[in-house]
Amino acid sequence: MLADIFGPDLLIVAIVLVVLLFGGAAIPKLARNLGSAKNQFEEGMKDGKAQGASGTSTASDAPAPSEEKS
Repeated sequence: MLADIFGPDLLIVAIVLVVLLFGGAAIPKLARNLGSAKNQFEEGMKDGKAQGASGTSTASDAPAPSEEKS
């Protein structure tokens, strides 16, 4: 079903529209920025998993201050 919707015809039309909207020179920059964002996201996920496995927290190691009512 999805193969019918996202066939080669739609892919060609989408590529042509992207080239018309952004221009040929902007597409490599866009691809580079997307790749960089993906790499940073994956590094963050790895760091989060490593911190979760070691039990450390970077947000706040100190206990929260207690609220006293007078």
